[in-house]
Amino acid sequence: MAIPKFNDVTTLSNDEISEEIVKSKKQLFTLRFKKATRQSFKSHEIKHTKRRVAHLKTLLKLRSDSIEK
Repeated sequence: MAIPKFNDVTTLSNDEISEEIVKSKKQLFTLRFKKATRQSFKSHEIKHTKRRVAHLKTLLKLRSDSIEK
């Protein structure tokens, strides 16, 4: 799995972005739970998921700021 690109999420609508944020946060919770219980998982997925959540939140914030202006 490659590091997610910011350009990949710019084509999504605001509703799709919100759904992706929820899905990514659930995945992040699952990965952290696996880490805490010492189950096998790919450790780089935590970093990628956190980055994806940050990209999505940033894009949503930029869009809401541009609507307000």
